[in-house]
Formats: sequence, C-alpha cells, structure tokens
Amino acid sequence: MVTVIFPAAGQGKRMQAGVNKVFLELAGKPILLQTLLKFSHCTAVDRLIVVVAAEEVLFIRRALRGVSELKPYKVIAGGTERQFSVANGLKMVDPATDIVLVHDAARPLVSQQTIESVIAEARLSGAAIAAVREKNTVKVVDGNGVVKKTPERAQLWEVQTPQGFKKELLEAAYQKAAQDDVLGTDDASLVERLGVPVKVVPGEYRNIKVTTPEDLLIVEAFLREGRLEKAKEGIGSVIADLAAKVEKHMSRPMEDKK
Repeated sequence: MVTVIFPAAGQGKRMQAGVNKVFLELAGKPILLQTLLKFSHCTAVDRLIVVVAAEEVLFIRRALRGVSELKPYKVIAGGTERQFSVANGLKMVDPATDIVLVHDAARPLVSQQTIESVIAEARLSGAAIAAVREKNTVKVVDGNGVVKKTPERAQLWEVQTPQGFKKELLEAAYQKAAQDDVLGTDDASLVERLGVPVKVVPGEYRNIKVTTPEDLLIVEAFLREGRLEKAKEGIGSVIADLAAKVEKHMSRPMEDKK
C-alpha cells in the first residue's frame, strides 16, 4: 500500500496573499485540490494524508467532503515546522502501508509518470527522490558576499517532490532526527543521516513549487497550455469523425445516394 503525506501547514509568507497559498485558485480549483487530484488519479496510490494548520483542519475537511474523485484521505493538524508536520502525518499512516511518499501540497503540476517512477524506485532501493539537473551556474558564497567556490554543475540536481521511502526507513529517520534535535532541509536529508543511499529519479522542470506570485503565473500558463492541448485533441477527434463520415458517404454506390 502507498500512502502520500502532503505537508500544507506553512504560512506562505513569500506569496504575500494573506492566506495559505494552497487555497489560492488555479484554473478554477484551489492548488491543494489540484495536487490531491493528481495523486488520486494515480492507480499506484492508495491513501492520502493532508497536514494543515490546526485552525484549518475543519475548513479543509468540509471543503474536500464533496469531492468524489479523491482517494481515501485524512486531514490532520501539522506542526510549527514542515518536518513536524510530516512527523504527525507518519503517525497516521495505515499499518498496511509499505511505501510512504511526501509531496509538497503546492506542487500541482507533478506528472503521473514522476509519481509512478518514484514509487517504483522506492520499492526497489528504499529511498527515492524526484529531481532535475541544475541548469544554472551555482556559487558558494560566504557571509560577506564573496564567492568561495563554483561547484561542478554536472553534479548538481534541483530536488523536488514526491520523495518516496519504505515506511520503516522513513520512520527510523524521523525518530533519529527527533533524538538528535535536527531539522533537515527535506525528508531525504534525514534518511541520508542514517547512511542510507537515496536514488534520484529524473523529474520534470514544470514540477515547480508555488512559492511566489511569479510562480502562480508560470503554473497558470502550464495549465492553460494543457487545456489548449485537450481542446485541440477534441477538435481533431470531431474533424476526423466528420471526415470518416464524408468518406463513407462518398464511397457509397450512386443508387444508394438517391
């Protein structure tokens, strides 16, 4: 069984929207719902756990109640840090679960292929993350704004979500982090502390996290592109059907056309 934890308790200060950014609408649906539907449409996923701020739990439960397309889900309260929210989610994972994914609720453009690839690699290797190769030159800069090093770009990857793990491994990583009072930059960093290799699954550059107002514009553009392609497919299907009917009519014997 595969369970996905969606940390969504952040305040989203960089969005400057005055509300939790996952409530903002894109293409007529809240970002949170767009993301949950992506995973609900994946046959490899079984359960969803949405982790939000304590004061938002009842609101989210009511908002999702009428959405029939969702896989079985729970909405629970998170913590003051993302790591604490995921830890709360882990406590609610069904005992039958063998693979746990963690996915940013504000990444609504993740593809089915990426989700399935991370799940498959997590089953095989125990720990897997979606990531894309870094396209820009990255500098290591000290506190005085002076460049100290330029890492080799070929070795740099921009990490995304979902990140997938065998349940017992992720639980052990979180227990160790709690014992050592360590806050990791992501879930994989906690697993790395155990000395366990984490495999990279090539993701997609469009799988961006909505963090700033500019990100909203980019995601909206991708969604519009998707709707346009679907519209083209629909029109193409109608035209092909009409052409087939015309061809069939023209091929009939003359006496049949009278």
